Amino acid sequence: MGDAALILDLKDVRYRWPGRSTFALSVPRFSLQAGETVLLLGESGSGKSTLLSLICGTIVTQSGVVSVAGKSIAALSAGQRDTFRAEQIGLIFQQFNLLPYASVEDNILLPLQFAPDRRAGIASPQAEAARLCRDLGLPADVMKAGAGTLSVGQQQRVAAARALIGSPPLIIADEPTSALDAATQTAFLDLLFAQSKNNGTTLLMVSHDARFGTQFDRVVHMSEIASDEVEAA
Repeated sequence: MGDAALILDLKDVRYRWPGRSTFALSVPRFSLQAGETVLLLGESGSGKSTLLSLICGTIVTQSGVVSVAGKSIAALSAGQRDTFRAEQIGLIFQQFNLLPYASVEDNILLPLQFAPDRRAGIASPQAEAARLCRDLGLPADVMKAGAGTLSVGQQQRVAAARALIGSPPLIIADEPTSALDAATQTAFLDLLFAQSKNNGTTLLMVSHDARFGTQFDRVVHMSEIASDEVEAA
């Protein structure tokens, strides 16, 4: 596949946190194909969080190019980056970041308030939220429940539904299984893979746990994509 099929593409990217004398992160090349599932492995301090921040546009590379769905992140203003991130990237956070007093339905629908293009293709957002919950193994009566009343495993599935709704081209999952036991981890990943495949979504999961590697199309280590200029970040 050529560059036209790339959902994510980093070229000669360098970023230095303020106050540091050397580059905190240097990535000569890292890319993801459309529909690909990739596990990114790295220990704490290897630069994973910095890399995700660059991909999501919460920080901007000081040299090189970060492109998502063919758009250079650095070419966008801060406000445009916020909108672009909401439209193009579904995020599953390690701590889920749900609104505990809002309903499950409201939590899942939240990204659509900031991403009109993701909402445009959905005839009934409420029905789509219910479908995602059903497909992710949540009970039918969960939609009106407060997110804070759910179990950890249920909250994680709500977070996945929130990331998947509207079929953004890229899903980023940051240590999404760290709070789950082994059986629930496997079940969650199976459901996440199935939904990503159904939606034609590219999945980048970040972890320090190599046991999941056999379930992904590709496993990449931070040490493989980052140059010797990397320092703890």
